[in-house]
Amino acid sequence: MAGRQEEPTVKREVQELLILFEISQILDQSLELSDAVGPALDAIAKNMGMMRGTITLLNRQSGQIMIEAAHGLSETQIERGRYRPGEGITGQVVKTGKPAIVPHISDEPLFLDRTGARKRLKKKDVSFICVPIKIGNEVIGALSADRLFEEGVSFKEDVRLLSIIASMIAQAVRLRQAAQEERQRLVEENARLQSELREKFRPSNIVGNSKAMRAVYDLISQVSPSEATVLVRGESGTGKELVAHAIHYNSHRADKPFVKVNCGALPESVVESELFGHERGAFTGAIATRKGRFELAHAGSIFMDEIGDLSPTTQIKLLRVLQEREFERVGGSTTIKTDVRVITATNRDLEHLIIDGSFRHDLYYRLNVFPIHIPPLRERKTDIPLLADYFIEKYSRANDKPVLRISTPAIDMLMSYHWPGNVRELENCIERAVLLSSDQVIHSHNLPPTLQTAEASGTGYSGALDSTLDTVERDLILDALKAAHGNKAKAARALGLTERIMGLRVKKHGIDPRLFRTIM
Repeated sequence: MAGRQEEPTVKREVQELLILFEISQILDQSLELSDAVGPALDAIAKNMGMMRGTITLLNRQSGQIMIEAAHGLSETQIERGRYRPGEGITGQVVKTGKPAIVPHISDEPLFLDRTGARKRLKKKDVSFICVPIKIGNEVIGALSADRLFEEGVSFKEDVRLLSIIASMIAQAVRLRQAAQEERQRLVEENARLQSELREKFRPSNIVGNSKAMRAVYDLISQVSPSEATVLVRGESGTGKELVAHAIHYNSHRADKPFVKVNCGALPESVVESELFGHERGAFTGAIATRKGRFELAHAGSIFMDEIGDLSPTTQIKLLRVLQEREFERVGGSTTIKTDVRVITATNRDLEHLIIDGSFRHDLYYRLNVFPIHIPPLRERKTDIPLLADYFIEKYSRANDKPVLRISTPAIDMLMSYHWPGNVRELENCIERAVLLSSDQVIHSHNLPPTLQTAEASGTGYSGALDSTLDTVERDLILDALKAAHGNKAKAARALGLTERIMGLRVKKHGIDPRLFRTIM
């Protein structure tokens, strides 16, 4: 007997578990709540005998409770189903956070039937159950169900099951709200970073007001809105990458990827994989498929520095990308289309490389569509004080060490130096000087020894011109022999001398090259 009495209870519990499992799968399948709650209501209707059901959510901005999804209601009826907290049964549930049971909706004056879905029914035969949807203690909506009234039926089990389902829906809402907030945060953060990047890399932020740099700014403003391939040329340290940034972030691709690759820093064995990607198993160590820089830069720009260092094989593949806008990954056969603006840079003489046969002339013409030459710092001396002030402020702030000015002798030293390392060398000098300054002023003695003049360092030459030239000549020959480990022929080539003249100079100064053969 006992077993027969427990059998309906066990059967109901199994049925509830199946319902909950099905609803959990439905809620997990879609990232959008609107795509999941409708099927969830359909599952409740199928398994619980529900005639109609709604999921209503509270809109905090408008203060209205609106139907998010429904079963058994038309679009018009869904649109009419709007309440305010405390209005009708649904409004009361949302306001109080407590479930409500209406055995006969015809006997309950608070039941408004605002959707009009029950007008043609005998309302006394319809029961209404409504439970709150909560996140913590906050009521965010309600889950309701209509079912035919049956004598002797206890609504307690239905309320319990609907409350569990409402908790599952609340959890799904919470997760999706968190994901939506994170997406919005990322969109806002991306917009902020893009704004900062545009401000940081606009041409006006490339420090310098010389005539040569104003010409560069004009070229940047002309080429940025276009799709032209740009070749930035100039000595090492002149700021070629900064120009590439300015071109990208002032173009219509500014909100798309900007991918950088230094061709000279990549070994020849991996440069092709880095640029075009590779398929799994393409070579030893290729344990997974990898996208190359051209794929990553799709719809944006790619900046290829030291383009003159590319191998002939890679040059051919790059030429195809520029011509056909397509490529294949290493080890792959699928052709990949790409929409990328190419900006390249080099400090090498490409014309000389073409004559030597190490750089393809057809690739050169493809890259040299819009050349921009960045002048070396020695040709724009008027920019040195501006750059010095900029770097002083930058490194004073970075090191929390205020430096208020640079002394006149120090400025004279900066202006008289030839700057073989260009702006990069100037930046390093100023950073060092800021760290060495002890009285909020950069003095000449804070600058590196390479900038010190004979007068400033007290090491000016004394004596006759002939003896001074002999001393300098002897020092140069000693340095060359040290570098050549005593090999006179190699030292002569380094100094631009013939071996005969080198022998005479060595003999004149009494130098024994054998002394340097063990120096490493």
